[in-house]
Parts: sequence; structure tokens; C-alpha cells
Amino acid sequence: MQANLGSMDRMIRFILGVLLLVAGLLADLAVPWNYVADGVGVVLLLTSMIKFCPAYAIVGASSCKGD
Repeated sequence: MQANLGSMDRMIRFILGVLLLVAGLLADLAVPWNYVADGVGVVLLLTSMIKFCPAYAIVGASSCKGD
């Protein structure tokens, strides 16, 4: 797995992931939506930490500088 996320992309994913996790855990969302928010939040956090997005790899995109 070659890194395909740049630093700005990673920072945005990290912030959105934390916000979605907090919203899913603490907000009064309907039952299926709290799980959706938590799931998307976890995926965003994981992709920001490992610097790799499988969806970017499928379409051949990259936000890394120098590509």
C-alpha cells in the first residue's frame, strides 16, 4: 500500500472522523443513523492514520504532493 493521502486531506478526514464519532455517540440520532455516523467516523480516522484510502486507489486518485 503506497500512501495516497496528503497532509491536508488527512487533517480534514481526522477532524470529520472525530466529529462523526462524537455525534454518533452523544447526539440523539435515530437508531440506524448513530451507527452510520460511528462507522463512517471510524473509516475516516483509520484512513487518515494509515495514509491510504482504498477508494482513491480504485479510481487512481492521490492527494499526495509530487504525484
